[in-house]
Amino acid sequence: MKLDHIAIACETLEEGRAAVEEALGVPLQPGGQHKHFGTHNMLLGLDDGLYLEVIAIDPGAAPLPYPRWFDLDRFQGTPRLTNWICQVEDMPATQDALPEAGAPVALERGALRWQMAVPESGALPYDAMFPALIEWAEGVAHPSALLAPSGCRLLRLVVSHPEIDALQARLHPQLREDRVVFETGPTGLRAELETPSGVRVLS
Repeated sequence: MKLDHIAIACETLEEGRAAVEEALGVPLQPGGQHKHFGTHNMLLGLDDGLYLEVIAIDPGAAPLPYPRWFDLDRFQGTPRLTNWICQVEDMPATQDALPEAGAPVALERGALRWQMAVPESGALPYDAMFPALIEWAEGVAHPSALLAPSGCRLLRLVVSHPEIDALQARLHPQLREDRVVFETGPTGLRAELETPSGVRVLS
């Protein structure tokens, strides 16, 4: 497992775009729609093969008979960093090791094809501090390769939770990521990014 991208949830995509652009001082790029989960997004390419996703419920999507990913059905409040997503090379094997990540769902958006492990409830364990798992289809370009350079680089992602030792133990030894730091404390994520305007923080 290695870090793939980080996600900012918001009630509307416009609110999320405005908040992230103000925080980082760089423009987001258009993303697209996720028909299966009734969401849409905007993106920001980061150095080192990572990217940032701003995601919200698509107001034009039809009602769904199942929960949305990232627990978006229950999201309220201002835009905030809610999820981190890790890339895996063998989804069935990783799911066997970490069944609480959820069952894989086959997804597509434009030319992109991937599987995402999503819990039946839509909510990830440890108050969403457990990473979502993603496996990109073989031969498909990673989104970060399709995005214009932003001049932003993730320095570190801090994952905080009262039961952080238990979470870290569950992810070891699958997780191999020096940029992810675990801290005991109130539940939350904090991304420290180097930008053209200096170091900025998203939380």
